[in-house]
Amino acid sequence: MISTAADRAAQNLSIAIPQDTPVFIDTSYFDGTDSKYAIGAIRDRLLRRGARLVNSRDAAEMVVEIRSGALSIDENALVVGIPQMEVPVPLAGSFAFPEIALFKRERRQGVAKFAATGYDAETGKLITSSASDFGFSQQTQWNALFFLSWTTDDVMPDEKMEILRAPKAAHQGEAISAGPERRR
Repeated sequence: MISTAADRAAQNLSIAIPQDTPVFIDTSYFDGTDSKYAIGAIRDRLLRRGARLVNSRDAAEMVVEIRSGALSIDENALVVGIPQMEVPVPLAGSFAFPEIALFKRERRQGVAKFAATGYDAETGKLITSSASDFGFSQQTQWNALFFLSWTTDDVMPDEKMEILRAPKAAHQGEAISAGPERRR
């Protein structure tokens, strides 16, 4: 679920990098659950946008510093009925009273928030910066009338609709660029 959200946030990452620029990706401010996968998704996005990735800062014209504001799963539940609870029994401990749900919804949402800043590898001058980009994925388990249950999610792509559907991601703001020229 986190990896799907990371894919969607990386896909929406909008940082302006001139075509075929040697870029070093600085991941020192990027941490979280499944962070290696998320870094790979961002690297893929930058390559698709025309960056040429290099392995060292010395070989780069531009350093792109990536940051993660979120790589997590949020959970919430709604129960109409009686929730499970511990009932104390004198001299015997406690008894776990089972849940009796007329209706129950358990939702898990993967959340990813990425941003990036590109600067000149030699001078440190800002070249480009992105706004925060979000990606989401969700899975919901539904139960009704004790016996009916079903799950809805958007984690796996629907092969028939994948071409028509836009990614489930949110983007705040526009990327800024210091211009097409680069100072060395």
